[in-house]
Amino acid sequence: MLGNEELLAWFQRVRLPEGSRSIVHQVRSSDPARRVGGGHQNVSGRYPSKKMGVTIQFESHRVELARIYELEHDPSVLEYWDQPPSFKLEYKSTQGKRIVAFHTPDYFVIRSDSAGWEECKTEEELVRWVQKSPNRYSRYDDIWHCPPGEEYARAFSLTYCVRSSRDIDWVYQRNIQFLEDYLRDDHTSVSPATKNLLIAHVAARPGISLQELLAIADGGATRDDVHSLIALGDLYVDLHAAPLAQPATVPCLPVQQMPHIITRTRSLCRSPWVAHWLVSRGPAAR
Repeated sequence: MLGNEELLAWFQRVRLPEGSRSIVHQVRSSDPARRVGGGHQNVSGRYPSKKMGVTIQFESHRVELARIYELEHDPSVLEYWDQPPSFKLEYKSTQGKRIVAFHTPDYFVIRSDSAGWEECKTEEELVRWVQKSPNRYSRYDDIWHCPPGEEYARAFSLTYCVRSSRDIDWVYQRNIQFLEDYLRDDHTSVSPATKNLLIAHVAARPGISLQELLAIADGGATRDDVHSLIALGDLYVDLHAAPLAQPATVPCLPVQQMPHIITRTRSLCRSPWVAHWLVSRGPAAR
């Protein structure tokens, strides 16, 4: 989470108007506007966020928990808050009648260059919504929108985004959950000798499969060592491309080769893992 001086610097960097800053302060100082509960198709719960230092509510494993994993491990996300204070949405019914509805978005997200609300829904929910209330939710350019939410946010130089289950990268989800223990452990480390050994194997055979590397590890290092190096960013694998649970399909690359791969990887999959690697190594890696 941001400290007071860091928050002030962020306000100045993104040039957020004074009136909009009060909204950010309100979100950060408020308890969740509602307590979520599951339904017959959803399982609700609380995720212990290392980034936030608090538990974050989710109402559905299918969409909201998946979104939490993305927010938790996206280095451009500085903070994210569940169930922020409610506000009014105004829009027209299909008959042209004015509708005013109180709305509590799922999350308020502060990024390095912006901030705003996010609403998470299944694709099926959004299709039903657009049939009964096309002025509240709509899709164009193959992207879901909430025009009244976007209008409200725009007045404060903030954003409003609709996140659909259709857009979830389930390979990335599986991989993040696979690495979760390594990512959450502040004491994750690998001895210098073991680290150099494994990196040398990958440097000698760029693209070596994770399965082959794990076999090598069985001869001296441990599997935990290999997975720790991936979590720490010392070995690169594309977490969007193949499940780590199927190591024969996962190529490993040395970070020394990353500078000429980054541009292509960003354009193909926009991997937060590449961004994590860049951030962890500072301007020299760019």
